[in-house]
Amino acid sequence: MQFYSLPENTVWTEVAPGNRRAVLSERPELMLVAFSFDEGAVGALHSHPHTQVSYVAEGAFDVTVDGVTTRLEQGGSFIVAPNLVHGVVALTKGLLIDTFTPRRDDFL
Repeated sequence: MQFYSLPENTVWTEVAPGNRRAVLSERPELMLVAFSFDEGAVGALHSHPHTQVSYVAEGAFDVTVDGVTTRLEQGGSFIVAPNLVHGVVALTKGLLIDTFTPRRDDFL
């Protein structure tokens, strides 16, 4: 089931094979970003100084935060505190909607 429909003119940036992102809106204190994943694509383990909240808009993911892996499906969500190592593996084609505070200037 497709739950979200992004505008046709959405600008996507390839992050890794099968993984791309689109900045949907931003201000210095907050940012909203869509991450699209092909089945089997990996959001590599990483950390950053931003607080992140993620919503599983489509698909299913194995989500690892600070060494703990949880399986989340459409409608699930998770929070990542600053500087915690985290990443995802897409079990199906999927879409994550992420918010960051403050804004991820490296995405602009």
